Amino acid sequence: MTPFDAPGAWLRCALHAHTTNSDGELSPELLARHYEWAGYDVLAISDHWVRTEVPSTGKLLVIPSAELNALAPTREDDAHVLALGLDVDPIVPELDFAPLQDVVAWAAENGAVPFLAHTYWSGLRVQQWEDCEGLAGIEVWNTGCELEVGRGDSSLHWDEALERGRPLTALATDDSHHPGYDSGFAWTWVRAKEKTQRAVLDALRAGMFYGSTGPRVDAVEVTDSHVTVRCSPAANVTLYTGRRRGARANAGRLGYPNKSQILERDDAGLITAVLLERPFSQPYGRIEVADANGNRAWTNALWIA
Repeated sequence: MTPFDAPGAWLRCALHAHTTNSDGELSPELLARHYEWAGYDVLAISDHWVRTEVPSTGKLLVIPSAELNALAPTREDDAHVLALGLDVDPIVPELDFAPLQDVVAWAAENGAVPFLAHTYWSGLRVQQWEDCEGLAGIEVWNTGCELEVGRGDSSLHWDEALERGRPLTALATDDSHHPGYDSGFAWTWVRAKEKTQRAVLDALRAGMFYGSTGPRVDAVEVTDSHVTVRCSPAANVTLYTGRRRGARANAGRLGYPNKSQILERDDAGLITAVLLERPFSQPYGRIEVADANGNRAWTNALWIA
């Protein structure tokens, strides 16, 4: 089952943001108000080594979370773990940070769903984290890292892990520290049974979500031979399945239809429905939708060997 087949409602979630409790510019209460005004349904406040609690509002569910450092395997290889839905307050180690596996295990034991943040910005290699037991996934997109140094896109790392059979999912986040400058650019659409912390965390654990910086994915249908995608108007829709394979439909008069058939377009000629050929015996498959402005959306793996 994918989130497009699952029961429930779509919740627009900001799952990585900071307040004055660590290195953010707004207080927890003002950050919650900020994301509420921006039209989000869920906010995970993920201050560094601080579990920040603030009351939810009538429109916004706030989930206490934290961002924790870990060794992967040395201090020079500093990994950051998002502990989403953490039940207890973390304690900064007196000496050195714990190994990545230990931090992930501790987060999971204390109610959190652990994701690895900004692997490209951190300079990590896939081999340093792909076998970490209990890791739910990574950030495929981090707005703050992209705006600051151009290292917000970790899709290459994700593809390498998926190709080697690691069933990791991926979030799109702001990692906001300066709301207004680096907020409202990315979100994760979570398909939850209800708007509660437990339902959101259950959906994250099950991979019932997709990330976006703009485009909407309305439906994905998978057969043994094809993947059909319906989406908001797109300049291209791509099926990533492994090295030298896959399929893509490109809009425009000279759009290159590689193993694809455009089923529907809008009045501007952009793609709203497409049939993508599913290559035989590929290790995984995920969809990426890009709009005319270069904004993207990423589904989790539709299958993985």
